[in-house]
Amino acid sequence: MTIPESIVQTSNLSKLFKKRWAVNNLNLEVRRGDIFGFLGPNGAGKSTTIRMLLSLIRPTRGNVSLFGHPLSSRRFDALKRVGGIVEKPDFYLYLTAKKNLEVIGALQGGASSKRISEVLDLVGLGSRAEDKVKTYSHGMKQRLGIAQALLGDPELIVLDEPTSGLDPQGMKEVRQLILHLSRDRKKTIFLSSHLLSEIEMVANRMAIINKGELVVQGEVSKLLEEGEQYVMIKGEPAKEIRTVLRAERKIVQDFTEHDGQFDVKMAFDDVPALNKRLVRGGVDVRALVPRRSLEEFFLSITESQDVA
Repeated sequence: MTIPESIVQTSNLSKLFKKRWAVNNLNLEVRRGDIFGFLGPNGAGKSTTIRMLLSLIRPTRGNVSLFGHPLSSRRFDALKRVGGIVEKPDFYLYLTAKKNLEVIGALQGGASSKRISEVLDLVGLGSRAEDKVKTYSHGMKQRLGIAQALLGDPELIVLDEPTSGLDPQGMKEVRQLILHLSRDRKKTIFLSSHLLSEIEMVANRMAIINKGELVVQGEVSKLLEEGEQYVMIKGEPAKEIRTVLRAERKIVQDFTEHDGQFDVKMAFDDVPALNKRLVRGGVDVRALVPRRSLEEFFLSITESQDVA
């Protein structure tokens, strides 16, 4: 089996601010074609890590490699293949979107009018290219930030909290854009967020950090299959469901009931056995759906770290 090319690798990446390690011995790997979700609670070290990846701040120790080359010695060659936004993108509000990108493009060595029009169309702002940015909504400014990151047609796109502060429609638009960039434009995307449901809907691989340290890293689907599952059960009669769940304490760790639905905490491997017991107990099972949201997984990981 061919091993995917590593686009980003960090080795013991660390950053010390005064006496506090904002990032400590962080080892990440982002592979070509990934939408890589980078998760952690506020203050976990996500933005500090991104600033080191983009060479905006120097690590206290450790190394970053981009496209197989050390960032410390191949900075210019590596970063011209990268586009990114860190936290909130800033623009000249009194200039149009097109003029803003012309200014930014000039700083990058020049961007043609054709390329500027292409990226504005790509993020859905083509019809507003001649409008001043001060007339833009927050969501439009976020999309303009992504357009800025795309100007140089980068292979790697680094996005720090791109859906922060957006309404549901704005979040959906940014999510669709990220998926389009990955699937249709073949971009590798490093996506930092604390909006866990957003990561779950787009990322194929992820890492969770807490207090500057790596907690877990791997494929989203495999990580969510591990350990406890929450099984949603719908059926009738509810009384018999309760009877079975209370009797099967070797399988059922806990359960809650609301609006005719039971949410059962249990191991994934025990789901078939529970289904058989429900049927034998006279339950007409209408739905039995194993589920484990990334939010539940994230909370379980970070809370266990806090206790430790």
